[in-house]
Amino acid sequence: MSHADDHQGRPVTLITGATGGIGAALAHVLHRHQLILLGRDLDKLQVLCAELPHATPLVLDLTRPQNFADLLEEADLGRVSNLVHNAGVVELGRVAEQSHEIWTHTLGVNVVAPAELTALLLPRLREERGHVVFINSGAGLSANAGWGSYAASKFALRALADSLRAEEAAGGVRVTTLYPGRTDTGMQQKVVRQEGGGYHGDLFIRPETVAEAVRYVLEAPRDAVFSELTVRPSLR
Repeated sequence: MSHADDHQGRPVTLITGATGGIGAALAHVLHRHQLILLGRDLDKLQVLCAELPHATPLVLDLTRPQNFADLLEEADLGRVSNLVHNAGVVELGRVAEQSHEIWTHTLGVNVVAPAELTALLLPRLREERGHVVFINSGAGLSANAGWGSYAASKFALRALADSLRAEEAAGGVRVTTLYPGRTDTGMQQKVVRQEGGGYHGDLFIRPETVAEAVRYVLEAPRDAVFSELTVRPSLR
């Protein structure tokens, strides 16, 4: 899968959760990049890659970080300029009612997997003086009733990003946390069902808007880094 020889001038951007609403929007917005699109479903990844001029699928199960090193070695990635952590899971429930299995799964996918993937890709990112973007959530800034496990994972993801930024800044690796508000995605539809409400996607942020914010962050001049950026739905 090495991209180094043919695309020296083009950023190589790896996106996790690439077939989801924000992930697919990111892939299309960043279509000029050499893209590595990561997900669990090869068929969906191949369909998305077929829509883009410079995209390669990478199948990875984020619940099994112990396999990441071997799978990345087999994939022969070559250069990686940008890493966008977009994948995530959510299961609403009160603390008194949620099982430890839900907590473990949520923290595993939302925090442990990004930490392991980042650590493994850091040598490549350092060589490129690259950029790591964490797609967080408004729940990473404020925890409400019923959101304990998800918010805890997003608070932890913020801590991961803050530590990484402090550790890697001297080497030129930029780190950004993006906090989108409610976005019109399949995950949001699941959340609204769990809340017992009716879904009105036009009240939420379009995935393309979040993707454009990420593009702007990645393309910002080298004299600055957007450490944190909050994107909220407007009143329509």
